[in-house]
Amino acid sequence: MQKTKTTGLVWFKNNLRVRDNKALWEAVHSHEKVVGVYHLPHQWLEPTPLGFKKMERFRAHFLLQTLSQLQKDLAALNISLWVTVGNWNKTLTELQQQHNITDIYAQKEWTQEEVKEANEIPNSIKTHEFYDQFLFHPEDISMDIASIPEVFTVFRKKCEKHTTVRSPFSVPSAMPKENLLNEVAELPTLATLGYEKVKNDARTAIPFVGGEKAAWERIDEYFWETEQLSYYKKTRNGLLGKKYSSKLSLWLAFGSISAREIYAEVKKYEHSVTKNDSTYWLIFELIWRDYFKYISLKHGNAIFKIGGILEKAYDWSSNKNRIQKWIDGNTPEPFVNANMRELAETGFMSNRGRQNVASFFSKEWHLDWRIGAAYFEAMLIDYDVHSNYGNWMYNAGVGNDPRDRKFNIAWQAERYDPKNTYQKTWLQTTLF
Repeated sequence: MQKTKTTGLVWFKNNLRVRDNKALWEAVHSHEKVVGVYHLPHQWLEPTPLGFKKMERFRAHFLLQTLSQLQKDLAALNISLWVTVGNWNKTLTELQQQHNITDIYAQKEWTQEEVKEANEIPNSIKTHEFYDQFLFHPEDISMDIASIPEVFTVFRKKCEKHTTVRSPFSVPSAMPKENLLNEVAELPTLATLGYEKVKNDARTAIPFVGGEKAAWERIDEYFWETEQLSYYKKTRNGLLGKKYSSKLSLWLAFGSISAREIYAEVKKYEHSVTKNDSTYWLIFELIWRDYFKYISLKHGNAIFKIGGILEKAYDWSSNKNRIQKWIDGNTPEPFVNANMRELAETGFMSNRGRQNVASFFSKEWHLDWRIGAAYFEAMLIDYDVHSNYGNWMYNAGVGNDPRDRKFNIAWQAERYDPKNTYQKTWLQTTLF
C-alpha cells in the first residue's frame, strides 16, 4: 500500500491497545504521519439525571493506568497520544489545524452517546470506522443484523457452525522518529478529574492494573503459569480471590486485549495443554459478550428504555429509600449486601453477584432497572455498555431471557457461599 503525504488521526475509544487494532493498522499503512488521540467526554465526570456519574473513581483509575501504558506502547512505534478532556469538536478542530489531519480512523460504535461524538467530526476529515470489538465479525456471520435471534442459544449455534473467527492483527511497524510530536500534554490525574485517590482493599479479587501489558500478564498467569484455564468452568462462580474466573473482562472493557486475541490464545492452550469443558466455556462467555453487542446493534436505543427490547410494561418503582439501601448494602438479604459492599469498596463484583443483586433490585423490590444499570455504569471497572444494559434487561424480564427468571437469593447464597465466607469477608461485624 502506497502511503499518502498526509496525517492520519487514530481516535482511540474502547480499543486501547497496539496489537490487533484495525484502526491503528490502517492509519500506519496509509499515511506518512500518524497521531493518536483519546477523548474523555466531560459528561462522564458529571452526575446524570439519575444521580450517578457516568464513571466513578475506580474505572477512572483503571482508565488512566490503561492510557499511560498505551502512551508508552505508541511511543515505541513513534506515535504520540493526545489525551483530552472536554469539548470533542474543539479538540478535533485544533488537531486538524495543528497537524493537517485529513483522515480519522476509529472503532465503530452505535449507541447514542458514541454516535453523537462521531457526528461531531468535521466534514473536512474523512472518516474510516471498523467493527473491531467482536469475536464474530458482522461481515462474517450468516445472518443480517435485523434477523439476529432473540434467544442466545440460537445465535451461538449459528455462529459456531457457520462463522470463523478472524486472526488478530500484529503490531504495525514503527513510524519514523520524526513522527513523534515535540510536545504532548501530560495525562490527567484522578485529582485533576475531580476524583478521590483509590486505595486497594486487601479483600479485593482484582489486584490488577490497567493496560495492554497487564492484560497479557494476566493471560500468562491464568493460562500458562497456573493453568487455571483448565478449571474455569468449575471456578467461574467463585466469589473470593483472583483465581476464580479469568477477570479478563477488566481489559476487554477497555479494549486492552481483544476477544479475537483471547480466542487465539485459548486455541493455543487447547493444542498444547488440554481441551475440555473449561476452555470451551471461556469461548462461550466471549460469545455471550458478542451477543449483547449484536442485540444492541439490532435494537438500538431500546436497550436504554424502561420497557427494554420487549417493550414490556411493569409497575416499576423509583423509591429513593430502597435504592439507597440497595446501594449501601442494607437490604434484608445478606448475600446482596455483601456483593454491594464489595462493589462500593473495589469497583468490582462477581458475575454471580451481579445476577443476584440485579434480580433482587428489579424482581424483589420492583425498582426501575435502569437506575440499577446506571449505578453499575458508574461503579464497575469492567463496565461495557452492551453487556451492562443487556444483562440488566435480561434480569429485569425486559430482555433476552425466554424464561423471565427470578433468583432465589437465599438458595444462591447457600450454594455459592455455603460457609458464609464471602459474606463474612464483606459484612464483617455488621452481621457476624
